[in-house]
Amino acid sequence: MTQQEALETIVKALDSKRAEDIQVLHVEDLTILGDYFIIANGTSTTHTRTLADEVEYQMTQKGREPGHREGRGNGSNWVVLDYADIIVHIFYKETRDFYQLERLWADGEQVDISQWIKTENGAC
Repeated sequence: MTQQEALETIVKALDSKRAEDIQVLHVEDLTILGDYFIIANGTSTTHTRTLADEVEYQMTQKGREPGHREGRGNGSNWVVLDYADIIVHIFYKETRDFYQLERLWADGEQVDISQWIKTENGAC
């Protein structure tokens, strides 16, 4: 699976479960943490967990397991799935507003994901 295919799979998985405000940032030149950050939010902690489960399921179907997971417990406001080159951050909306990762990584290049989004909820 190429990096672009992985990005598309993750974005489509998030969109299929109605994630809000999906954003992909290219941060390869800014950090050694990964090449891309995918940031999205759910409307509740249950929704946030469902989004993470769907991403993990779709990626596993394509042969990629996350190297690390954080925040999968009950009531999680922030779930992180680490695919080495792609880090997926799924927030509860208020938690996302508080941490403002997009502002922290504002120097990252915004990736156009419009061709992968079907719902209006995930439009950038």
